[in-house]
Amino acid sequence: MVAFGKKLKELQIQEWQGYYINYKLMKKKVKQYVRQIEVSPQDRDFVLMDFSRILDKQIEKIVLFLLEQQGRLASRLAYLGEQHNGLIQQSDVMKIPELQESYRNVGQDMLRLLFFVELNAIGLRKILKKFDKRFGYKFTNYYVKTRANHPYSQLRQVFKHVGISAVVGTLSRNLADLHDHQETFISIYDQPAVPLQDPIIESVKAAVDRLTNSTDFLQYLGKHALILHEELPTPSEEHAVDDRYHFMSLLLNLANTFLYMVNSYIIVPTADSYSLSLGAAATVCGVVIGSMAIAQVFSSVYFSAWSNKSYMKPLVFSSVVLLVGNTLYALAYDLNSIYVLLIGRLFCGLGSARAVNRRYISDCVPLKMRMKASAGFVTASALGMACGPALSCLLQSNFKIFMITFNEDTLPGWVMALAWLIYLLWLWISFKEPSHDKEVNIGQQKTNSGANVGIVQNDVIQPLLSSVKEKQEEEDDDENEDEEIDISRENSTEIQEPVTSIVTAYKLLTPSVKVQLLIYFMLKYAMEVLLAESSVVTAHYFIWSTSNVAIFLAFLGLTVLPVNILVGSYLSNMFEERQVLLASEVMVCMGIALSFQLIIPYSVPQYVCSALITFVSAEVLEGVNLSLLSRVMSSRLSKGTYNGGLLSTEAGTLARVIADATITIAGYWGMSRLLNVTLLPSLLICICSIIATCFTYNSMY
Repeated sequence: MVAFGKKLKELQIQEWQGYYINYKLMKKKVKQYVRQIEVSPQDRDFVLMDFSRILDKQIEKIVLFLLEQQGRLASRLAYLGEQHNGLIQQSDVMKIPELQESYRNVGQDMLRLLFFVELNAIGLRKILKKFDKRFGYKFTNYYVKTRANHPYSQLRQVFKHVGISAVVGTLSRNLADLHDHQETFISIYDQPAVPLQDPIIESVKAAVDRLTNSTDFLQYLGKHALILHEELPTPSEEHAVDDRYHFMSLLLNLANTFLYMVNSYIIVPTADSYSLSLGAAATVCGVVIGSMAIAQVFSSVYFSAWSNKSYMKPLVFSSVVLLVGNTLYALAYDLNSIYVLLIGRLFCGLGSARAVNRRYISDCVPLKMRMKASAGFVTASALGMACGPALSCLLQSNFKIFMITFNEDTLPGWVMALAWLIYLLWLWISFKEPSHDKEVNIGQQKTNSGANVGIVQNDVIQPLLSSVKEKQEEEDDDENEDEEIDISRENSTEIQEPVTSIVTAYKLLTPSVKVQLLIYFMLKYAMEVLLAESSVVTAHYFIWSTSNVAIFLAFLGLTVLPVNILVGSYLSNMFEERQVLLASEVMVCMGIALSFQLIIPYSVPQYVCSALITFVSAEVLEGVNLSLLSRVMSSRLSKGTYNGGLLSTEAGTLARVIADATITIAGYWGMSRLLNVTLLPSLLICICSIIATCFTYNSMY
């Protein structure tokens, strides 16, 4: 293996060196353009045109070399195909292993070619980013749009992978045909459900997946979960993660997510009537609903820290606390105590293990399945949000057992207590605690990048890395630019080390990230006001029953997945995400403005339409905003206690707490003013977020 690595390195230096994108030349050109613009600002148009021409030439060189290498691989596969056909006709079983090895050699060469394309793509991205930074001009947007959409675009040839996919298909088919040579020759087209577990094919497919840059529904949902991943995990890291993966444990984490969302929203339709039955005002429902969010602010931190050492223990603790909390919530009716009710909801908030659920997906699910698991996390949350009010609608009975009352107010608590008891038993029986020792080993292995990256990948990367002497010669650049220029894999210990304090995490937030967290706060505030006060507002203006409120809220919850499909499959491919972001903010603002009760009498169509506009726009905004956050947040926030998921959760939870408190405080002005008083802060925060977005619009990628 070592001899092969040396030979591969020699081939890369002698044969492929001249076909990489000339990063040093492009860097010198950028410096030259900066000096030229300082002397003669009117030369800006010439600079843009000249830089575009040079980039076109560099990409053309890469594409022509790529097509040439694909042709060579195709010729080798055609020759091997003839040998394959002859071998099958002659039934010469002894030569099959030799032919398999020949196909694997082609796969190894394909892997080298994929790394070649990948590193050039990284180099191109770094060059464009450097140009934008030095000139303050979004050249990247112009260049990618004009080149990617042109029918003769060289840039499209790099990212479409049509020829590469054909080669991968040929390799897979032939290796599958030879795999069971001692029995029968069965085509993969006859048994498409049986995948070939050949390591070289898996490696090639993984490399193709990393190169693919298209946005589909699954990727969109995954980003919606804000589970941050390292761009290029090493083979040793992926092997360790594979060992830790357990499907039933993942399913239990998703079930926890679903049940917690059901628990959050099942009491919304009846919170006002429950408060009234205990002698409190109807607007106290804001405190009842918000007390869960208050506790979640603190529980998210200790659960995130706890997940550094264990996954099962936090989930067990969460289930027990939620079981106790729901029991107290249900018993508050017979005890006639609003305080017991609030304590029960506080316990429910203390059992929020969403930080553990996110962390398990990030740390214990293999990369090839992580996007699906992230999408499952979002889907489970959306279904729980819809099922909560729908389940509340079904719990309309009224009876007593042993002096314990079961009615529409208490049944949600009893049902959820039973659900958490069943979940706790399932968790105890089926969950498999992953080994945390391997996580430590992974951290140690990261410091030895040469041993981890693998011989093929490391040798291919070498021609694009600057030597120590070259870096010392380029000290005229500032340190930030040097960090951007480094196209290795950004896997140094300093970069990958997790954040250890909230202060450090805050320092890593750029202005655009802070604005995006503000947007997340705004949309969660607007949604919480809409949902939490729905039972009070509809009872006051329209005299809706609990069933009507539950059906309305369930309908809103069911719009989540269709909206995500629309955005993930269509809008995100037609428009830039930052364009969708700004448009969604404007629509949320419009929905809030339409919700005010002004001169004309408040009507059901006005309320339903404005609520639908606000909720759907906020869902679109949440997905796009978290998708952008997953790309621009520092890689150091992908792991550790103070990770990106925790920061977004805290921002959203804090928004819910303030919104619920606003509803309760607004109740002192009377029911007739409740709607407008609670909507006014939503409108002001939304306007502020739109203004902040406009100021940072150009820095959102």
